[in-house]
Amino acid sequence: MTRRVYLDHNATTPLRPEVREFWIELVDRGLGNPSSLHAAGREARQLVDEARERLAACLQVHEDGVIFTSGGTEADNLALFGCVEFDTRGRGLATSTIEHSAVLEPAAELARRGRPWIRLPCDEQGRVEADVVAAAARQQTCLVSVIAASNELGTLQDVAALAQATHEASEGRARFHTDAVQAVGRIPIDLDGWEVDMATMSPHKLGGPVGVGILVVTRGTRLAPRAHGGGQERGLRPGTESVAAIAAGALAVELAIAEQPTYAARVGDLAARLWTDIAQALPGARLLGPPMGDSRRLPNTLNVLLPGVDGRVLVTRLDLAGLEASAGSACASGSVEPSHVLVALGLDDEQARAGLRLSLGRTSTLDDCQQAVEILVKTCRRTHATRPLDDRL
Repeated sequence: MTRRVYLDHNATTPLRPEVREFWIELVDRGLGNPSSLHAAGREARQLVDEARERLAACLQVHEDGVIFTSGGTEADNLALFGCVEFDTRGRGLATSTIEHSAVLEPAAELARRGRPWIRLPCDEQGRVEADVVAAAARQQTCLVSVIAASNELGTLQDVAALAQATHEASEGRARFHTDAVQAVGRIPIDLDGWEVDMATMSPHKLGGPVGVGILVVTRGTRLAPRAHGGGQERGLRPGTESVAAIAAGALAVELAIAEQPTYAARVGDLAARLWTDIAQALPGARLLGPPMGDSRRLPNTLNVLLPGVDGRVLVTRLDLAGLEASAGSACASGSVEPSHVLVALGLDDEQARAGLRLSLGRTSTLDDCQQAVEILVKTCRRTHATRPLDDRL
């Protein structure tokens, strides 16, 4: 049986062995409720506090600003709803057109509730310009949200410039949030230097467990809670904390940040080799986003446009052949609509359905990449998705 190749690390990553061991140890320990005053509760509370302290140290933020949620989606929702609904003057928000649905859907709901929503355009590589952000911040805007690293394209934003434009243009009245889920552990993170007010993170993208997310709140930002019922997480996310997931997730983030330089170099080399081999074998293929090796690109992410191919059909056939990849965001993989990210680049609907995302991770190897190219080439040459494959392939 052919060994399967997993190149969908932007969707989720395998648990790191040391994180898995720590997590299982905590689950088996029979921890109490962190809000309880007895010994089992105090032990659980200590683990949550230590996780918060470790994250604050490696992110260089104040520990009071680290808020635990059930995942990156909830963290994004808390950032957007919390900031906009705290504003009593009816101001709205601005988001880029290439955000994850965890940002776009809350923005759309806030718009349905009457808050102004400005959609920030990007260039053909997925970059948002600071002057576009500044123009939005001068309007009735209390929040600007721009993703730090595109989960589909791998495009990196100049977060520091965008946050500065937001604060200066609004004279400090608007906050800046970035979804940093794909950025943490893959590029250097400097929340203080970036001067962001909020940042979202998700440990399961870094070898941690699912079921825990992180919202970092800095610079005195105040939020309205999304739920009510308890005082956990500064009253912003009430409910009994998932202690084992929080502690193991913090360990995953800590390890990923410590290893980021070596990870980026190794995975960047693999991704460059992968694209070179694809381009040689499939001359009609086109790389979306910044060029390979560009400092404005995630080291691990490729989005390849294959003319004449329906990406979601191709993903299914690749899976049957042993290659696990994606046609875009995992959260939208069941959709028949074209990728909103690729449409935002100026592609038409047919082109926007032809993207294939290949994302590498800590466990990826050169053999994985070579086998992936073999599977991709064979599948492309014999598949007929929406029409016969483009002759250039």
